[in-house]
Amino acid sequence: MLFGVRRAHTLATTLLATGLYLAVGCGSADSSAPANALPRTEAGYPNGPITVIAPANPGGGWDQTARQLQQVLRDTGLLGVPVEVVNRGGAGGTIGLADLVSRHRGNPQTLMVFGQVMLGAVRTNNSPVSVADTVPIARLLNEYEMVAVPADSPFDTLDALIEVFRAAPESISWAGGSAGGIDHMLVGLLALAVGVDPARVNYVAHAGGGEAAVAVIGGHVSAGVSGVGEWKGFVDTGRMRPLAISAAERLSDSETPTFREYGLDVVLANWRGVLAPPDTDSMTRAWLADALDAMRDSPAWQQILTDNEWEDSFLSGAPLDEFLADERATADQVLRSVGLVR
Repeated sequence: MLFGVRRAHTLATTLLATGLYLAVGCGSADSSAPANALPRTEAGYPNGPITVIAPANPGGGWDQTARQLQQVLRDTGLLGVPVEVVNRGGAGGTIGLADLVSRHRGNPQTLMVFGQVMLGAVRTNNSPVSVADTVPIARLLNEYEMVAVPADSPFDTLDALIEVFRAAPESISWAGGSAGGIDHMLVGLLALAVGVDPARVNYVAHAGGGEAAVAVIGGHVSAGVSGVGEWKGFVDTGRMRPLAISAAERLSDSETPTFREYGLDVVLANWRGVLAPPDTDSMTRAWLADALDAMRDSPAWQQILTDNEWEDSFLSGAPLDEFLADERATADQVLRSVGLVR
């Protein structure tokens, strides 16, 4: 559903791999820039530190992605300038989105991580701004969803949880991210798959995966939903018990079954990428896409994908624009099917 089109390797990618990149060419050379830094654009971009907005509180998938980006871009030196991360959490990312659109128009020194969650949140929060008001740079990765329960939960399997959910839907509380986001969508789709009215779902929305994890680990809810990579650390340390994932097949080396293995035809993937503010020019957009493409091929980024069980789904340019148009329509359809929007 969300697998991407791989861009042809740029010269930047090739020279990054060999460590031979010099800051010469179309942009002015900067003797203070790292040897691997891409040459600046003819307009001199970037001309100072780049700030990446994580539109959620610390601990969730957007925050995790932003800080992994920061780490790899800093270590590779590709941008030639410092990279900072700031959190602007709330309302499924739409507070951060409004900040990017209203305060940083025409200033691509500020970028933002975004994803599928934001498309739904724009609808459910009646946001006055949308992703269509920005300049998308690249889709970077896919991540499947996980249903997990507290380590001492009486629900040993998804079947046990679903049995009670069918009989008394309101008795099962589900922790997840923002209302209308992909976590909420997944619970709604599970309800439809097992014959429960989505209106009877007892969904407890949180500002991000980190806060939802606290609710699950503390036993404050029956179950929780988040990205596999977001909660992998809690599972590995025995603080959560995973019941199922939303992939079509089991992930490599994973013992966690899929919903399909339980007879539920539910497959859903989240994706994340990077946006620039409105009025970012085409030359800067292309430069940023090339920089992220080069980062994507670095051993450090590939290791991060592996460690978090993320899938490489890089996409940019016109194919990304087409993908986002399709995703907006899909998100609207799913939200309508589970009764979250009219």
